Amino acid sequence: MNVTVRPARRSSLARTAAILTTMGLALASTAILGSGAGVSTASSHREAPLIAADPQVDNTDVYAFTSPDKPDTVTLVANWLPFQEPNGGPNFYPWADGAHYDINIDSQGTGKPDLTYRWTFHTEDRRGTNTFLYNNGVVNNLTDPTLLFRQYYTLQELRPGCDPVTLVEHGTAAPSDTGRASMPKYGQLRQQATVQLPGGGQTVATQAADPFFLDLRVFDLLYGGNLSEVGQNTLAGYNVNSLSIQVPKSRLAFKGDSGRNPVIGVWSSTEKQTLKLSPGKAEPTGKFVQVSRLGNPLVNEVVLPAGLKDAFNSLPPSEDHNQPAVVAKVLNPEVPQLIQAIYGLPAPATPRTDLQEIFLTGIAKAANGPLSVDLNSQLMNQDIDPKHFVPAEELRLNMSTPVTAKPDRLGVLNGDFQGFPNGRRLTDDVVDIALQVMEGATPGHLIGALAAGDKVNTTDKPFGTAFPYLALPYDKAVNQAN
Repeated sequence: MNVTVRPARRSSLARTAAILTTMGLALASTAILGSGAGVSTASSHREAPLIAADPQVDNTDVYAFTSPDKPDTVTLVANWLPFQEPNGGPNFYPWADGAHYDINIDSQGTGKPDLTYRWTFHTEDRRGTNTFLYNNGVVNNLTDPTLLFRQYYTLQELRPGCDPVTLVEHGTAAPSDTGRASMPKYGQLRQQATVQLPGGGQTVATQAADPFFLDLRVFDLLYGGNLSEVGQNTLAGYNVNSLSIQVPKSRLAFKGDSGRNPVIGVWSSTEKQTLKLSPGKAEPTGKFVQVSRLGNPLVNEVVLPAGLKDAFNSLPPSEDHNQPAVVAKVLNPEVPQLIQAIYGLPAPATPRTDLQEIFLTGIAKAANGPLSVDLNSQLMNQDIDPKHFVPAEELRLNMSTPVTAKPDRLGVLNGDFQGFPNGRRLTDDVVDIALQVMEGATPGHLIGALAAGDKVNTTDKPFGTAFPYLALPYDKAVNQAN
């Protein structure tokens, strides 16, 4: 059995097992890093103090994967505005007017975007002084007059040194799902909101069931201190706002060549202006400021202590390696000692240079780190200048990794090289991966005591088989979701 991890390179099963074992040990600490008495392995939902108070522009998750039904393309998904209770009317969950919702791609390893897809929204509110209702009748089509609250967006493609290219001039966002009586065919609304892009690809702005899954009793001393508090998907019933885009790999690769330069780094970010407040008004003013960012799951929430979180949200990835306080938390994390105190598991020795490779450089022989294998660093791209490479926190994807015929939710740990941390698919169970590898699990040799993990192995709403793959939003109250 051979597993391709780089074009024109193949590894034997023994070599693969050794690589995965090493990566498994590294991922253990990825999942348990953090500070304070409570430990979270959730993705970034309300992860920093300032952004928790501004949920419209709060990034929650980023996914990047080769499209399973169109393997010459990559699908990028970024979510915002967490914990949307479906009954949250009458205003529900609009995008923030005028904010910059960005998905960024770094194809050279500079920590700077070589390409940014930017969505900017504006609202048409027809309610006026006549009604409080979001819709005053059944909505089967985006153009139905019964839909009183509408949002539209411009999608631009931004490249350094080039004029912005407008891909979508007046796209319509799928509305918040106000319920089964109001929107009995929400899937039809989403399909109508899906826009074909010039040069190939498609995009949609939509509400969706939150694709992340886990039991958040992890906050209670790691599932009660004895793994007794497991089995409930805490995010079941909640929705998010999602931007999805599917584009040919050549659009993302350095110099347009995904064969020679298959690795990209991906992160989402949000920019907004200061609001000038007056009675009944909030007027944007001044320069745009980055207020949120997200690459890998877990980083801002569980690597950084509270005092660094807001600053991290404001930084571009190109500055990460210049922040000694951030690097120190990677090299000498606090939570392994907490794990040792709670469960008696010996904490790995420091400094953790393996974590530095996973978070900041990607995994490649040229990174000169302890994980000596070519998997997903831009240093593998043949046409980049390595002198310009800098460590930067990004979700890295090797676009040349073949689509897995039968994806394994444990990803790399079970020999599925297309899984996290090589990009992130909707079905990757990063929590159970973490629970296994923190005990030193190796491929094919999982820890029996942790075999059940948090007992949440997927969402309760299945993902789709075609773009955007996300499940349709929940449409009944959270306390009735199951």
